[in-house]
Amino acid sequence: MQQTPHPHNHIELSIYISHAWSVHAQRHTTILSNKVLRVEQFRNRVIDLAKPSQAFLDMKMERDLHTIKGDGDSSYTKNSSIQRKAILATEPMVEKAIRGLRTDLQPRSMVVADLGCSSGANTLLFVSKVIATISEDSPTDSNIRECPMELQFFLNDLPSNDFNHTFQSLEQFKQLTAQDYARRGLQPPPHYFAAVAGSFYTELFPCSSVHLFHSSFSLMWLSQVPEHLHSNMNKGNIHIGVTTSPLAAKLYLDEFEKGFSHFLQLRCRELVPGGRMVLTILGRKNDDMIFGGGTLSSTLELLSQAMRTLIEEGRVEEEKLDTFNLPIYSPSPDELKRLVEQSHLLDIMDTQVFDLPYDPMDQNYSKPDQEGAAAADDAHEAIGRKIAAGLRAVTEPLLACHFGESIIDELFAVFACNMTRQLESGGEGRAVTVISMLLQAKVLQ
Repeated sequence: MQQTPHPHNHIELSIYISHAWSVHAQRHTTILSNKVLRVEQFRNRVIDLAKPSQAFLDMKMERDLHTIKGDGDSSYTKNSSIQRKAILATEPMVEKAIRGLRTDLQPRSMVVADLGCSSGANTLLFVSKVIATISEDSPTDSNIRECPMELQFFLNDLPSNDFNHTFQSLEQFKQLTAQDYARRGLQPPPHYFAAVAGSFYTELFPCSSVHLFHSSFSLMWLSQVPEHLHSNMNKGNIHIGVTTSPLAAKLYLDEFEKGFSHFLQLRCRELVPGGRMVLTILGRKNDDMIFGGGTLSSTLELLSQAMRTLIEEGRVEEEKLDTFNLPIYSPSPDELKRLVEQSHLLDIMDTQVFDLPYDPMDQNYSKPDQEGAAAADDAHEAIGRKIAAGLRAVTEPLLACHFGESIIDELFAVFACNMTRQLESGGEGRAVTVISMLLQAKVLQ
């Protein structure tokens, strides 16, 4: 991948001290330590790398890439349980990040940004964890408590996100939080909320203004369909499938590498020195894009199959499928690690790879009067429907824009049947693979 040029290879800075009233006493003195020079070079490099590029923001994507709004049966709010599990599973990493910030930087206030926040309870679940961690670590001395740490939360997503749904629930959230802490004889730290609408592949915040960035289940979305991926290069697929050519798969990887590297450069410019990022991404276990584990490719392969079924039934034109590719990529741990290291901007403090299962017992999928094979079949069917509803909640707007709304119900009904058959045969789909990373902005010594 072509590297961004760095024009600031040589920096010369001299500060001259002159005595204006005596020519003979005139002197030129350079006062610049090596440390200051290194800091200036580092900052110039980050600012240069983070200059915005028009290629990183597809306007159609900005309009159409959003979850199903509201709180109806098909909404993201009602169909995001696996995302909730991911936030809960990474709470220890969030705690580690916050406590590290407090120890290293000792800020009087903390700015926290949730990137790709979407809407609903999951956004406030992360917020609750931050508030709880700060509260638990707050000193008990009454003199110190008079000036408690304040929290500023910025909730970021694309302008098409359902921000109204989240902000309409904030008053109730604050009341419930205050009541919960009061019952325990505690007081939550002062906290404030603001929305920041825009792509996280663009500049969002002032330089050195954010202490903690958080993003969960968002960074696998690309800023655009892979560049140079033409309609005849991935026929019959909506993503990287079994019949996808190596060239098309490479274009997906290239697009992810370009976007993720740009994301890191932008966020490092916006982080305070020593700031943290907790990034949780839907991924895969190894570098095999098709059979590398993680279920995203196999799940979208089943969606492609469902679309091909509708083509056979005359419900969808074949050309429509051939000209559509979902802008999503699930990376491997090695790919993420390599991109972070190549940035030279961040230290990897922790990396975790784990599976999040669709558990029938958690969701009461099986009926109480069924046993054995009948109960298992019922569970498979229910999980298939659950996965279909979750996938629909995050992809319907993009699919409906290209294929039309009239096919959506039938498409996901066929997909649910395909998923059920795969589960019954012992195939992938019972869990998703998640990669979570704790990163720290480098601090020059």
